[in-house]
Amino acid sequence: MSTTLARVRAAHARIEAVDRPEIWIGLRPLAAVEAEARALDTRVAAGEHLPLAGRLLAVKGNIDVAGLPTTAGCPAYAYEPGADAPVVARLRAAGALVLGTTNLDQFATGLVGTRSPYGAVRNALDPERISGGSSSGSAVAVALGIADLALGTDTAGSGRVPAAFNGIVGLKPTRGLVSTEGVVPACASLDCVTVFARTLPEAEQALAHMASAPGRPLSARAPGPWRIAVPPLDQLGELDPGWAEAYEAAVRQLRSAGAEIRTIDLAPFTEAAAMLYEGAFVAERYTAVGTFVDKLLAEGGEGLDSTVAGIITRARDIPAHRLYADTDRLAVLRARALTAFADADALLLPTAPGHPTLAEVAADPLGANARLGRFTNSTNLFDLSAAAVPAGEVGGLPFGVMLIGPAFTEERLTRIADLLRPDTYVAVAGAHLTGQPLNPQLLALGAVLDRTTTTAPLYRLHALRTSPPKPGLVHVGGGGAPVEVEVWRLPAAGLGALLSALPRPMALGRVTLADGTELPGFLCEPSALTDAQDITRYGGWRAYLAR
Repeated sequence: MSTTLARVRAAHARIEAVDRPEIWIGLRPLAAVEAEARALDTRVAAGEHLPLAGRLLAVKGNIDVAGLPTTAGCPAYAYEPGADAPVVARLRAAGALVLGTTNLDQFATGLVGTRSPYGAVRNALDPERISGGSSSGSAVAVALGIADLALGTDTAGSGRVPAAFNGIVGLKPTRGLVSTEGVVPACASLDCVTVFARTLPEAEQALAHMASAPGRPLSARAPGPWRIAVPPLDQLGELDPGWAEAYEAAVRQLRSAGAEIRTIDLAPFTEAAAMLYEGAFVAERYTAVGTFVDKLLAEGGEGLDSTVAGIITRARDIPAHRLYADTDRLAVLRARALTAFADADALLLPTAPGHPTLAEVAADPLGANARLGRFTNSTNLFDLSAAAVPAGEVGGLPFGVMLIGPAFTEERLTRIADLLRPDTYVAVAGAHLTGQPLNPQLLALGAVLDRTTTTAPLYRLHALRTSPPKPGLVHVGGGGAPVEVEVWRLPAAGLGALLSALPRPMALGRVTLADGTELPGFLCEPSALTDAQDITRYGGWRAYLAR
């Protein structure tokens, strides 16, 4: 069975196993996805370079995917797109395989993930809590291990809040870096297409292919440690129990990694955040879909979420003079904000102030939503970029932080975010094993051997014609066998450094161990297996060398 085909079938088995139908609005027919998987593997085997080959992609339901209706979370709004949105087309051109479209807060209006006639999307780890919105289904599909990557959108925080609540990475690029053509607008002047992934390297790689405008180089400055702005704790407002301590731990981790910590006045950010829904800017939501909502309400409103409909229709009557006044006020706040952290590389904040239950949101839908946007709402108003990453747990649930930086500093933010990652474990099967030629690369990064074990019986091992000699580990599913691997523990930045030095045909992927654990590990591109000897019967690289 082809590698990608096996991954597709595993994903569909996972969809059945988790039993979360509310994640999806539409799944592509399995036969069509399997045919595309076979074609991808054939292209790779023929030597075609497809950097995202076999990566499974979920797409938020307000982004066009050819062959599936675009609903924006409202069945009556559905239309059949004639082509993929450019951002989807770019990822597919790089080898990504679309599984389907995902549920969302209707018309991308909300940060809760409950405002949908397709059902409330429950949190990946605690089904009594919200998943976060509006990109709810996309985030949960990644967190549950169904999709490798998922597209969301972010106007007020929808590409970041769901990442925090589900323990994954969410990258929100600068406005305009990624095309929004083929995306149902929420607020067209503020909307961004974002990406979710389980790791920073995966998210960075996807964003590089999504971008339709070249990023600018990092702002020049004298060499030295990263400078991180943080507000006084009392300016963060009320946080859920344990969240202030988790945030302070993230600050300490950056400081221990060598960053300079500087205090910033958060007031301009929180004042602007309140303006997104309380001010005149919400009128742009009526511009996007207001006429449709009015018409549907006149016909009975079937399929409309009442909270979303209320927000959009109230925006209809905002007078123009309020928009001009709010625009002037926003300019003043933006100038204050940018001045406040002009000498810093990034601003570190909790992604959200707390994680409510489904019941809490149902009891106060507007209040709960407004609270969630306290730290995220201002980012697009100020034309900033952001990265949301996991930063530990509180009470057994994910806690996330967000790094915010000036426009076109995505690369800088991911470098800093890498310092927040806990020690990473990586599985190696060949030249990086103890005593082998490339093992010094691990040792130089401060890696420590954790244990020796085997993979699940899903892999084949091949002797590649490389210098130095090394094997290629390939996931095959059926017909595989256990292969000896070592698990190494690396410091936070080690995995990225290792990946940057990894030569083709080796690639970083997910390796399933004998106990069912999945870890990052070195796999091999199938195109490199031509004339490579299958040595699986030896059980591992060292046994093969000792034959």
